[in-house]
Amino acid sequence: MTDISAEGIERQSLREYTEKAYLDYSMYVILDRALPNIADGLKPVQRRIIYAMSELGLRSTAKHKKSARTVGDVIGKFHPHGDAAAYEAMVLMAQPFSYRYALIDGQGNWGSPDDPKSFAAMRYTESRLTRFSDLLLSELEQGTVDWQPNFDGSLEEPVVLPARVPHVLLNGTTGIAVGMATDIPPHNLREVIDACVFMLDEPYAGTRALCEYIQGPDFPTEAEIITPRSEILSLYETGRGALRMRAVWHKEDGDIVITALPHQVSGSRVLEQIAQQMQQKKLPMIQDLRDESDHENPTRLVIMPRSSRVDVEAVMNHLFATTDLEKSYRVNMNMIGVDGRPQVKPLAKILSEWLALRTETTRRRLQFRLDKVLARLHILDGYLIAFLNIDEVIAIIRHEDEPKQRLIERFGLSDTQAEAILELKLRHLARLEEMKIRGEQAELAAERDKLEATLGNARLLKKLMREELLAIREEYGDPRRSPLVERSEARAFSEEELVSSEPVTVVLSEAGWIRAARGHDVDPTALSYKSGDAFKFAATGRSNQSVIVLDSTGRSYTVAAHSLPSARGQGEPLTGRISPPSGATFAGLLMGKESQRVVLASDAGYGFVTTLGDLEAKNRNGKAALTLPAGSQVVRPALVPDDAEEALLVALSSDGRLLAFPLADVPVMARGKGNKLIGIASARLATREEYMLGMVVLAAGASVRIHSGKRYLNLTLAELEHYRGERGRRGNKLPRGFQKVDGIELIANS
Repeated sequence: MTDISAEGIERQSLREYTEKAYLDYSMYVILDRALPNIADGLKPVQRRIIYAMSELGLRSTAKHKKSARTVGDVIGKFHPHGDAAAYEAMVLMAQPFSYRYALIDGQGNWGSPDDPKSFAAMRYTESRLTRFSDLLLSELEQGTVDWQPNFDGSLEEPVVLPARVPHVLLNGTTGIAVGMATDIPPHNLREVIDACVFMLDEPYAGTRALCEYIQGPDFPTEAEIITPRSEILSLYETGRGALRMRAVWHKEDGDIVITALPHQVSGSRVLEQIAQQMQQKKLPMIQDLRDESDHENPTRLVIMPRSSRVDVEAVMNHLFATTDLEKSYRVNMNMIGVDGRPQVKPLAKILSEWLALRTETTRRRLQFRLDKVLARLHILDGYLIAFLNIDEVIAIIRHEDEPKQRLIERFGLSDTQAEAILELKLRHLARLEEMKIRGEQAELAAERDKLEATLGNARLLKKLMREELLAIREEYGDPRRSPLVERSEARAFSEEELVSSEPVTVVLSEAGWIRAARGHDVDPTALSYKSGDAFKFAATGRSNQSVIVLDSTGRSYTVAAHSLPSARGQGEPLTGRISPPSGATFAGLLMGKESQRVVLASDAGYGFVTTLGDLEAKNRNGKAALTLPAGSQVVRPALVPDDAEEALLVALSSDGRLLAFPLADVPVMARGKGNKLIGIASARLATREEYMLGMVVLAAGASVRIHSGKRYLNLTLAELEHYRGERGRRGNKLPRGFQKVDGIELIANS
């Protein structure tokens, strides 16, 4: 609350003062700085620059003039802010790579797509308006808009410009106000005008109908808009959303050539991003980069793969996901509406409000012209009276002290007519002037009738607006630049895909030390081990695959093969990479594709089929894979061959019993205990008198080898018929000499 003291001093609480000051500032930034007006699509500084240039006579047909002169007029007459800010706004309107339809035609250095802010100082550059700016200015002096005093009241400036097109959509804009922002993308003039013409006939048309004409935004670049159609429709229905643009490329002589970049993306920045990944060895398939951009090819970036075997589609997919070759743009169609308030508007509302403004502007223009025509006809009527009574008129002018008043009384003229007659030059008193007056009267009378008919008929007014819009479309329209293309989502290379695929053998020792040797022809038992340590497990695979480790508690862990130390040394402790439970030992080592099948089992005789993908763990603590019955231990896993449609699972008990049955009888699970594979009595398992010693998966052509001390027994698929039975049975006894066995192994196809 404000109080006035006895001394006439105004007192106000600090809270009220700061609140009011901040709100006033906020409204100023919103209305007079950051947001465009729906009428002309311009912010105040842009409007003042365009108007000041028109006042300086810098139309598209004039000579260029120093930009410093324009900026001086702008900040001196209309926009009392910094010259740098005004010049930067001016530069933006002159950059054809920033504005879809540039409003200013510049000479000199006005920046480049690589560095838009590299423009020269205003004392070096010259400028004038483009022909397109006529669409904002051509009706300015025709009574179409309201005027307001400038900042010091010495001049007047237009509140808005009488745009003949929905410029707010054509060039779009970005801005940050207080508590709100705007991000309006540019659009194609032909598409927008087609939608406007359609809406003149269908004023209540919805977004979907309008989007038959406006396909989507159209940026000043030939990069692709890859946002799905449904998202574009949603964007126009709500006024909010996001767009994605992707660079255009093609393959040329084995190289990747990029010919168009997303809006406001720098080619040098993209090359820098790719080079950085190459230095970090994240793009081993790329050999070199070149920037071949020139005047004829504004964008030509060349990426050279290492060989013709490189999948360039996958490379580009990775670059789209990790560099500015694909970029997202926020859309927030916030603007000052016809009610003078900021609002995020859907497409249909933008066009309907602009058409209402255009209708009013056209009506005011026609009324302004009609008033001019009526005023001229009124004067011509006075001229005609004067010519018909020329001698008397001359006599009155020569002899009367107040000729104007006398002319009014004698011929019934108006003050305006009498003044016009007195201002008439003697040269216009010739006889032929009467014919000219009557001819001009006839022309103006016809124009008056046409104007009055148009103003009095909404249908004729719409017809005129339609004809004017279509004429603009024909004169200023151009094809769409940004194609709309549906593309799949970009995906970056995983760490495994970036690693070269080489054959490796991973070796794990009894003490838990792990290492990787190149190739598959490695004898792991011949490698050197630390004192007291020895070979335990080995697995073969590719360097870009994962290594699955199984511990004695049934948990599985994942280690990247390419990250393991070389087998030239003695490796490193596996516990430095994973965290198994205290006291746990390692019970298995597996490698292969994610789809590789494997049989997991406990020596209680229970097991199931799973895949290496299901066994992969995402953290150091691993994941529970095999549930162990009480008193049981993990049996070494058995890999399932790819061609194992009719394979047998062969299980061996420590008591010398062998059972073979179809692998198809074993359940497929991601984790758990599984089903009974071979019958082991619980009591005998508890005392470790009998347990499942091992298992293999036998496909056609392979054989099984049973070990008993130094002796061994080979059994082919045909010889296993004696041991065939149903899953879960105890199996049949092996021959004499193999009652106590040490293990079972698979002998591959010879």
